[in-house]
Amino acid sequence: MTLSCTGIGIGTSRGIAIGQAHLLQRGRRLELMPRYIDREEVPDEVDRFRQAVSEARRQLRSAQKKIPASTPSDIVAFIDTHLLMLNDAALVEVPINRIREQSCSAEWALQIQRNELAQVFDAMEDPYLRTRKDDVDHVVNRIQQRLLQLDENEQEELEGKIIVAQDLTPADAILMRHRGITAFITEYGGPMSHTAILARSLGIPAVVGVRHATHCLRHGEQLIVDGEQGVVLAAVDDDTLSYYRSRIEAARLQTAELRRLIGQPAATRDGRTIRLMANIELPEDIESTRSLGADGVGLYRTEYLYMNRSTPPDEEEHYRAYLEVVQGLDGIPVTIRTLDLGVDKQIDGAYARDEQVCNPALGLRAIRLCLKEPRLFLPQLRAILRVAAAGPVRIMIPMLSTLQEVYQLKELIEQTKASLARDGLPFDPMIQIGGMIEVPAAALSADAFARELDFLSIGTNDLIQYTLAIDRIDDEVNYLYDPLHPSVLRLIQMVIDAGRRQKIPVSMCGEMAGDPHYIPLLLGMGLTELSMQPGALLEAKRTLRGLNADGLIRQVGELMPSIDDPESTDRLSWLIRTSLEPAP
Repeated sequence: MTLSCTGIGIGTSRGIAIGQAHLLQRGRRLELMPRYIDREEVPDEVDRFRQAVSEARRQLRSAQKKIPASTPSDIVAFIDTHLLMLNDAALVEVPINRIREQSCSAEWALQIQRNELAQVFDAMEDPYLRTRKDDVDHVVNRIQQRLLQLDENEQEELEGKIIVAQDLTPADAILMRHRGITAFITEYGGPMSHTAILARSLGIPAVVGVRHATHCLRHGEQLIVDGEQGVVLAAVDDDTLSYYRSRIEAARLQTAELRRLIGQPAATRDGRTIRLMANIELPEDIESTRSLGADGVGLYRTEYLYMNRSTPPDEEEHYRAYLEVVQGLDGIPVTIRTLDLGVDKQIDGAYARDEQVCNPALGLRAIRLCLKEPRLFLPQLRAILRVAAAGPVRIMIPMLSTLQEVYQLKELIEQTKASLARDGLPFDPMIQIGGMIEVPAAALSADAFARELDFLSIGTNDLIQYTLAIDRIDDEVNYLYDPLHPSVLRLIQMVIDAGRRQKIPVSMCGEMAGDPHYIPLLLGMGLTELSMQPGALLEAKRTLRGLNADGLIRQVGELMPSIDDPESTDRLSWLIRTSLEPAP
């Protein structure tokens, strides 16, 4: 019997994988030395650099086409940002000029430019902007890998392998998933990092934050990755292998069992029915939404229509895209979220700002941008109103923070209705208007918003981030990202209570809604609508069917007033845990 070696990290995507380790050098800083060339070699060197940039773009575009529809828009934007940088003169033209002027190699010209840009970012006072240096490093590294032909031979067999890396960009994770990898392990990252969120969207086991993994694990050795427990095992004995293989088989049977729930009601043991809806982004997600029996689409993200293009989509393009979804869902209600773009997710040629923005997450984005730039917003509004005449459609506004935004929005919608009437185009004059509650100010004013809107939807991803003042994808602080923080729970409860008082529906569409660990708590808080990625629907249904709603509502109601008390927090955790245990 051999002694196993255990690595502990953060499990970010449930599931177990067994396979050979494939150590990836990507992400490590390349040690480059100055290299100079003869003058007659300069044209060929420029061509070599341009080819490397072109190949880097091709890689990213390939990854872009393979992004799962359930992937959050901020991760999609991560790849979009890198594509934009590959068209930026600072990373493309300046190194070429340096090759020509100094007769240096493409690698060295790019490295000098990287160092100069890094100094600019390091000198910035704002911590958020300083971290944007990482994007420069990601893009530079991708080009350098092509120049040095170190970019992991694309024909190399990865089927069934477990990737071990310091870190992975979303593009790398997507491309390697489509080459058959079975899991990945990274030294950096947290539960809400880009890579972790993407692992859940890809449905692949992953453990992040395993320090020194690339030094402790050997290329080609057999590994076990337990994505739920956050454990990595190497040098395991036969008994351990047998145990984990039995768990994989049990998971396979469990998946087959979940499929039997299709068509069954999402009702608790005491007969309370919960609406389970899907978050979608692309028309390709229609089939899974229908086949899994979703009660509706609680969040249809529309940013993909604006990305990677030189001009914004016109009204007809909006209309055709929405009509495809509405007709494909054949009567299932659809909630269309208006564009959630901003300074961190821009459209080439459609909207740009020259001035420096200190913190894009707090800047001109979402409804703020829409109201300031109606040329972006009006074509979408007209299309949504028109498509609502073809099927059950609601409109949802992201990042509301003041009632004035609601008043302006309503006025704009009325003007749009009048315009459509003048044009003789059919539309739904009674379309429901809802708001995403993802800013603490909106949650604190939930009663006022509930009086003005037809429904509310809690976006927990941003609500938690803004409430706790942390960037959920920043490895240095994401340990503070806590959905069970008393302040977060109070804000969620305020929104639910406001909806109940004003007799309007309240749903939740953040990642918290699709996590079985939180469903007992959310049910106990009074939520009756949950919206999640399609792949989470059946497990959520299974969880709900094992719960007693009346009992949870009573117990959570008793605990919430004293939620700051550690004893109440412990009891709440116990309540969640025991609620998820199989019924006798």
